[in-house]
Amino acid sequence: MAGDKVPSIISLEKPERLEELLKQDRGDDCLSCKIVGTGALWGLAGYSYISGHSQLEKQRATILASKSMFGMRSRSLGITAISATFAFLGLWRATK
Repeated sequence: MAGDKVPSIISLEKPERLEELLKQDRGDDCLSCKIVGTGALWGLAGYSYISGHSQLEKQRATILASKSMFGMRSRSLGITAISATFAFLGLWRATK
């Protein structure tokens, strides 16, 4: 800390360029890290979709008998939305 240079007031008043900040903030990621991360998120998407719908079908009679405000359609939509979110995050991980 003793060797740090104190910035001048003029340099502090000047805003930094967004492109430069984003370039500095972007972390370098190796290809294998991207592949593993993408595969993990896509695997999680597939697992949550398959197991979620499987559990939903097993509980169909109980859900319909409960007369809940959240029926089969809304629960199925929720499971599909969670799976789609994981799949999108995997795609985002692969491209960023």
